[in-house]
Amino acid sequence: MTATWWIRLLRVAFAALGVSALVYQAVLRYGDAGFTLANFFSYFTVLSNIFAALVLLAGGLVASGTPRWEWLRGAATTCMVITGIVYALLLQGIDVDVTYAWVDDVLHRVIPLVMLLDWVTVRARRLPERAWLTWLAIPFVYGVYTLIRGPIVDWYPYPFIDPGGQGYLSMTLSLVVVFVGMAFMSFGVYWAGTRGRRSDAAGPEHAPAERS
Repeated sequence: MTATWWIRLLRVAFAALGVSALVYQAVLRYGDAGFTLANFFSYFTVLSNIFAALVLLAGGLVASGTPRWEWLRGAATTCMVITGIVYALLLQGIDVDVTYAWVDDVLHRVIPLVMLLDWVTVRARRLPERAWLTWLAIPFVYGVYTLIRGPIVDWYPYPFIDPGGQGYLSMTLSLVVVFVGMAFMSFGVYWAGTRGRRSDAAGPEHAPAERS
């Protein structure tokens, strides 16, 4: 299915919703004790929602079908699926600097679902088989950034990446488990977005020869 006019319109609308939630949270928390913009923009949730909003906006205004564009769509979808699932399994009820219920719903539930639905509705047509592996570079780089920045500012965005309360060995094991889970999520996104394309490609090869 191609990106019809109503899909493009919905992309722009949900991009605006995501940006509104981020701006609302940042503006109303600005000036509160312990709140800094540097920390705010160091949450994977915030960064992945910014990424998703940019991709949705671009997809709404310029519905490209190039390999680079499909890679970006897949990467943003993977990041948002990771955001939604990790939050649901590991961070529900934990303070992650989101103090407003509707913002929490938008960033951790609505936009992840929207990105996934968009991905499976308008499936990727040009995507390398190993694309899902390259998408994992984004959470990996984020993890490295967090582990470098954390000791410098004495702050970590999420408990499972904070060695202070669990020690480095336990944290390392936790991160390995989380990253393996992310790999499954990334492959799942790839499979969901390309399964129709693979079926179409395999069809002619396995079709019975026409009898004369």
